[in-house]
Amino acid sequence: MGGWVLGLAMMLVAFNLRPALSTVGPLLGQIRETTGLTAAGAATLTTLPVLCLGLACALAAPVIRRMGPDLGVLAGMALVAAGLALRGVGTLLFLFLGTAIAATGIGFANVLLPALVKRDFATRGGPMTGLYTMTLCLGAAAGAGAAVPVERALEGWPVALAVWALPAVVAFLAWLPFARRSGPARPPQAGRLLRDPLAWRVTAFMGLQSSLAYILFGWLPLLLQGRGLDPLHAGLFASLTTLNQAPGALITATLAARAADQRGWIVGIPALTAVSFLALAFGAEGLRVPAACALGFGIGGCFGLALTLIILRAADAASAAGLSAMAQGIGYVFAALGPLAFGLAHEATDGWGLAGSLFAAITVVAIVAGLPAGRARTVAALAPATT
Repeated sequence: MGGWVLGLAMMLVAFNLRPALSTVGPLLGQIRETTGLTAAGAATLTTLPVLCLGLACALAAPVIRRMGPDLGVLAGMALVAAGLALRGVGTLLFLFLGTAIAATGIGFANVLLPALVKRDFATRGGPMTGLYTMTLCLGAAAGAGAAVPVERALEGWPVALAVWALPAVVAFLAWLPFARRSGPARPPQAGRLLRDPLAWRVTAFMGLQSSLAYILFGWLPLLLQGRGLDPLHAGLFASLTTLNQAPGALITATLAARAADQRGWIVGIPALTAVSFLALAFGAEGLRVPAACALGFGIGGCFGLALTLIILRAADAASAAGLSAMAQGIGYVFAALGPLAFGLAHEATDGWGLAGSLFAAITVVAIVAGLPAGRARTVAALAPATT
């Protein structure tokens, strides 16, 4: 099949890697009202998928060994579809169980897609990374924006959550012809990566920029309400931010991949993210729309840049799989701490000044930690083959 058909199937997979995460937040009020879910339970529900993402990334090496990356992506889509369908049962048990299963499937695909881009689009890695990252962001925006209207149309949050299994099934079927292109593969050797400083730099940047994204995902609407916006307008600004992640991811990944090295991008894109966040959170009312657009562009660009670094710094497809597993597995686990620390800072001061300073500080650390990863070097996950 042509490369464009493979690319289209990859985009369909990418579209389904965020709705499972972005559809719960807008419906959390209805879920709590109908199930009696406590505040602690709600916090657990929003943190659970991030932890499952990290766990799934850690399991990527056995998946590669037993299935190969192509069949691994198919298995990931099957888990996403099954998990989303289970949430439609409407009980707390199946809500948590379905969320965990779907997030595990997302984790598999998250790790394996960069390896497939490295293998199948070696000369077009930047544009392909930008396209699937953009599509991923569009999936997140679609889930967040459509959750409440779908819930009202279908009269209930269980069906509104379960309906997202349908596009996951479409992605499963689209990927099916590509699932057996390769057999079991030699798994990446984690020890080689864990001993490599460059791999840790890529991991640090991935984790820190993910922390910024999850802070925005969990706290931006409430912060804007604290600035005097009603819930509807706060949600609209959050949606505007989410929509602008798509062009940010596409443009940044494409242009950064063409550069001799990526250090300028590692400074510029996170800096744009921090400045626009501070302008949106604390600036004048007239700055809100441009700041929201710039913030979305910046946070989407950070994600696209992090994935581009995985592909560019990996010596081959197997190394890309190993580096992706390390960067996302460890990165997502620590990324879960960002929203928690942000919320604790807000609660401790009953305001947003300390929390906003924390966001800016994380951005600075991301720049400092990620700068060495911008140099044109590569890391290998596999030991040289012996004959």
